[in-house]
Amino acid sequence: MEKTRRNLAKMLSMGIVFPSQLAQGFSSIMESIPSSLSSTEKRALKTNVEALYKKAIVIDGLVIPRGWNEDSFKALEESGYTGFSASLASTNLKVAMAALAEWRDRIDDNPDTFIYATSSADFRRAKKENKTAVLLGFQNATMMEKSIDNLDTLYNAGTRWIQLSYNQRNLLGSGCTERADGGLSDFGLEAVERMNELGIIIDLSHCGEQTTNDGIAFSKTGACFNHSMCDALYKDHPRAKTDAQIKAMADKGGIMGIICLGYMIGPDPGGKTTIETYVDHIDHAVNIAGIDHVGVASDFAIQGMEANGATRENWYVPRLTRFKPSYQVRWPAWIEGLDEPKRYLNVAKVLDKRGYSTGDIEKILGENWLRYFDETLK
Repeated sequence: MEKTRRNLAKMLSMGIVFPSQLAQGFSSIMESIPSSLSSTEKRALKTNVEALYKKAIVIDGLVIPRGWNEDSFKALEESGYTGFSASLASTNLKVAMAALAEWRDRIDDNPDTFIYATSSADFRRAKKENKTAVLLGFQNATMMEKSIDNLDTLYNAGTRWIQLSYNQRNLLGSGCTERADGGLSDFGLEAVERMNELGIIIDLSHCGEQTTNDGIAFSKTGACFNHSMCDALYKDHPRAKTDAQIKAMADKGGIMGIICLGYMIGPDPGGKTTIETYVDHIDHAVNIAGIDHVGVASDFAIQGMEANGATRENWYVPRLTRFKPSYQVRWPAWIEGLDEPKRYLNVAKVLDKRGYSTGDIEKILGENWLRYFDETLK
């Protein structure tokens, strides 16, 4: 017993001085620790994940920042985020340009908090300066209207990622709930080519099956699913991606952000669907795509849905008419442990419990997004 205590003390000291050296097998160490350890010793072990999270680069693949307010700033400070991709209004070009201008102004007005991100270097700088990098983009391509030239206008105004379609068909291709999906149109192919040339990330999260397949196949750089989940674990949900799609995406260098929205992860977010179910999707995506191609993504306000005022009446009921029954919208829509600013610290703790190494946890939290930004943004 005394030998175990001495070894534990030695490992703890190494974790404090050299946290990255405590990478492999931390969970197995936890399992082998005798129950007679003092509460102080047990607390010291548990804080290693918190120390890891504090030094990690943490990037949320999709935040809905509409209605940003003082509560959002407070939640951002609590979150530990290094950066996030912001989903802006995309109804038409005028609306999109106004949304870009609004966020560029917010970033300029809060230089101690935000960094306007156009490259992976901006996220690394945000970590060094204890700020948050914001990558601006859209969950639909409707703001392109009928002109490829509008991509240049949007890029020059700050756009760095575009989802080719939302749930319905647009001029580029079909969404995931469209009755028929013919894949990318000629206009869509031309848009993908120009986005590649400019360095605009191609996102396929809401795209229909064939439009997703075409987006992967025709993009010269890796396309991404910046907020999605695994069809193998939640069968036949229109937003889920198949194993074949996940593998094809990864083979071309893309990344999949696992969505935190509860009813997207499982059919019962208020009960049987938990943070463990969420990490099941991470596990599966890692098994199919590889550890370098999986990240995290929330798809709601940074403070969480409940804290941001989502109720059955103002959130759930309207979606029963906006989304088809195949979307399987449920209430409550969130998962305990994910519907809060420290969601990814909670995820890191589950990943650690499942035996992920320090390096692999860091990849999932944000390093994989950095790798992807290195390869796609110009």
